[in-house]
Amino acid sequence: MHTPPRMPEQMLMRYADVPEGRMRSRVLGEPRAGTPPVVVVQGMAVSDYLLPACAAVGEWTQIFLLDLPGYAGSGQPTHYLDVRGYGEAVAHWLEAAALDHAVVVGHSSGTQVAAWAGVLCPERVAAVCLASPTVDPVARSLPRLLLRWRLDGRYPTPGLQQNHVPEWKRAGVRGIAHLLRVHLADKLEEQVAELSMPVLIIKGTDDRISTDRWVNELCQAAVEGEVATVPGPHTFTWVDPHAWSQPLQRLARRTAGSRP
Repeated sequence: MHTPPRMPEQMLMRYADVPEGRMRSRVLGEPRAGTPPVVVVQGMAVSDYLLPACAAVGEWTQIFLLDLPGYAGSGQPTHYLDVRGYGEAVAHWLEAAALDHAVVVGHSSGTQVAAWAGVLCPERVAAVCLASPTVDPVARSLPRLLLRWRLDGRYPTPGLQQNHVPEWKRAGVRGIAHLLRVHLADKLEEQVAELSMPVLIIKGTDDRISTDRWVNELCQAAVEGEVATVPGPHTFTWVDPHAWSQPLQRLARRTAGSRP
């Protein structure tokens, strides 16, 4: 029987002002010699659901859960932002945080932002991880995306919707509609083809939003691509917070070994 994951009891909370607005990050774990830090970009309008999975990664390195301008715990954006604009915000945050060899991870819509960050500041990004990437061409319209989201929601994820509600309320209908519009217009595969660093793609076996075919196409588009499959739906990070820890640790170790 599935039960909701436990939230971490302790974390640091930091704020940084970048040209796109004030951004909140939550920090778990400690820096480890020879292991790059991990930076996780929130999903569509929501961030808290990733805390248990971030805590799992925090067992072996320092990890930052980053909220985008206008959502979760960050301030309002200073100007209109599309997906590239959110990627620029992450790039500016990496600069402000003085991180120069980070593994940047996105979950769901965060994968599109993470890919842009890798394109825009390759000197600070050691590797990119796309966990449950979006938006698959088979779902690249609002009706098809919502249908697949509902199908994926049939998988038991106790407590997930309740976890989302406060952040959905904060984002509001207009905020969520904006994210849907700009992410549907963004083509992740174009950014993946431009990435100069290793790319790891993690997909849940029961994911109804991202298909195996598209994940394999993304892997082939990358200069150095790898696919890892884990049990669970699109939100596998909630069902099993440790699911992505081992693939991410392997990626981090590989990039640490290639650091100049």
